[in-house]
Amino acid sequence: MKSTHNSLLYLAMATLMTGPAAAADLINFWNNPQKGGNSFNGAPPDQAYFNALAETGATWVRLTFSKWEGEGRDFLVGDADHYDGLKTADLAVLRKTLDAAQTAGLKVAIVPLVLPGARWTQQNQGKFDDRLWTDPAFANQAVRFWRDLAAALKDHPAVAAYNLINEPAPEKNTDLPETASMHDLEAWQKEQAGGPHDLLTLYERMIEAIRAVDKLTPIMVDSGFHAGSRSLAAWPRTLDDDKLLYAFHMYEPYEATSSPNMRREKPLRYPGTTTDYADGTWIWNRKGVAKYVDLAFDWAKKHEIKPNRVVVGEFGCMRRWTDCGPYLVDVIDAIDARGGHWAFYAFREDIWDGMDYELPFSLKPGRFYQFTEQGKSEELPRNGVLMQLLKTRMRR
Repeated sequence: MKSTHNSLLYLAMATLMTGPAAAADLINFWNNPQKGGNSFNGAPPDQAYFNALAETGATWVRLTFSKWEGEGRDFLVGDADHYDGLKTADLAVLRKTLDAAQTAGLKVAIVPLVLPGARWTQQNQGKFDDRLWTDPAFANQAVRFWRDLAAALKDHPAVAAYNLINEPAPEKNTDLPETASMHDLEAWQKEQAGGPHDLLTLYERMIEAIRAVDKLTPIMVDSGFHAGSRSLAAWPRTLDDDKLLYAFHMYEPYEATSSPNMRREKPLRYPGTTTDYADGTWIWNRKGVAKYVDLAFDWAKKHEIKPNRVVVGEFGCMRRWTDCGPYLVDVIDAIDARGGHWAFYAFREDIWDGMDYELPFSLKPGRFYQFTEQGKSEELPRNGVLMQLLKTRMRR
């Protein structure tokens, strides 16, 4: 008995001396191509939601919390007009949600839609909030927010990335058009160096703040102009961190993949739609999609960044668009050919069905809202061929 008692005492003392296990270095998660989906729901997803996503073959989820109801006007932030610390009850809800993702075996990239001075347009009376790009006080608050959030979540095993800003657009409300030539995009980036519109400088400040409290969690940075590939290709330099992921989104040609196209008398088709940029007309077909995706990967290669550090954080098209299937195939093939990561938009969004690929083409949008309002969401048919397509690609 004495020997057993001494052994237990020694084990207890050793545990106290060593302390809690060190957080995992999840940059290794991104060494191989990861495929997943976006969760942009209006309410925190439950365990069944994450289980269902994992069953598709997804390995990660890009999760936003900014649509959820919280203590203040803006979930977790409290008030985007004046940030004064994380909201405790909101943080508890986020932790519980992350626990559910972890239980399902999914890794999570956390992405806010709202930051101090940058309230999401759909929560801001439809107006683009550019205070983050014009008032240094809000940049300071946004940096502080990320330091606080990293300190709170650094040891959570599900968190595989902090995605700092969703689709930043410091170029918006300036004299630079989104269809500008690559030369003009590059020139604009250089002109903004060190100023309030300099996305790279803001990212550097956020990264420094995060690394002061969390040395290990990977950081994901979206490119400018709503995370466009052309914008990333115009960046004059990389960021100095060895656990960094560079992200862009793929909805081009937006005129064809988005909801306004569905309201046209004759919707634009794929392949065949064209986009006029200042340096030429872009023809959207399989080759054109690959060309757009390649811009980001070629920029990464030029700067000696491995393709497994490039992420297509969102891509998709309206589920009832006739050409959505061929478009998704071409986008995925282009990304897979370069060895990057991807996450489709979106999985079982609870307030919008436009890009819910589990729903069949035959289910009209009005029916989705009827099921939802009647509390019968679980009865929605989920046999859509587009999700079967995605499942096949995720399980490769």
